[in-house]
Amino acid sequence: MKKFQITFKGQVYELDVEEMGSSAPAPAATKTASVPIATPVVAPAPAKVATPVAAPTPAGAQTILAPMPGKIMAINVKVGDSIKRGDIICILEAMKMQNEIMATHDGKVSDVRVTVGQLMSTGDVMIVTN
Repeated sequence: MKKFQITFKGQVYELDVEEMGSSAPAPAATKTASVPIATPVVAPAPAKVATPVAAPTPAGAQTILAPMPGKIMAINVKVGDSIKRGDIICILEAMKMQNEIMATHDGKVSDVRVTVGQLMSTGDVMIVTN
């Protein structure tokens, strides 16, 4: 047996440790001072945040969808802007690459459903046009 003294958070503890690889017989057990056991502090569970429900797309409107999962870095259009097929509407970062997301059709922006910093999944509606 070996004796060790450990200081934890200002409290001094004395420990007896038995050596496992020793061929000598272990001495008889000795009484040791009871050591207070710290109980773990359990943090309260975070409150659930309601996920925003996407507004339904109006009849006759067209949408531009996220082609891949990523994070919106910039938005180049606003409600009321006219866009042409091929115009860059936003920048989506995916796998450390900045991807230019282009308009898939001509139209007028009626709703921008993304914000800078928002995480997107494949197929999420980004822009609604009419």
